[in-house]
Amino acid sequence: MSQLSPDQQRMFLPAAVLVVPLAVLLFAQWPLRDLVQAYSRQANDFAQIIFALYVAVAVTAASTAGTHLSAAHGAVKPGRWRGWALLACVGPWSLFMLWSIAGPALDSARLLEKFSETLDPGFFVIKLALLLLVVLVLAQALLRALRPPSPG
Repeated sequence: MSQLSPDQQRMFLPAAVLVVPLAVLLFAQWPLRDLVQAYSRQANDFAQIIFALYVAVAVTAASTAGTHLSAAHGAVKPGRWRGWALLACVGPWSLFMLWSIAGPALDSARLLEKFSETLDPGFFVIKLALLLLVVLVLAQALLRALRPPSPG
């Protein structure tokens, strides 16, 4: 996260620390399944929730830091037109996604939807994380398009 400003680092840090419990839960699945012979599915369910939240924020953090995969990353001098081009590409997709998933995601949250195989609570968090991802991507595109031109 070194290419982020201190404010951006503070904003993305809570999501970044999710990597630790995610790794622990993914590692714990095998001992739970083989030695304890219980709770491996619950560990997997909770890891899915953490992973969804992490990815929802990590995509925006990586794009903000300029470390996200991109076909033309660094090939073209950044200019104001790139922000508007990004918004022209991402905006319609984001608006369509918001239109198509907001209702089901909010219904899922209202019903506290569970994982279908284990009936563990929390599946609704994954749907809300998708909504968060789309909102963050759209907000980032809007901010880049509306950013004042940098000198030089």
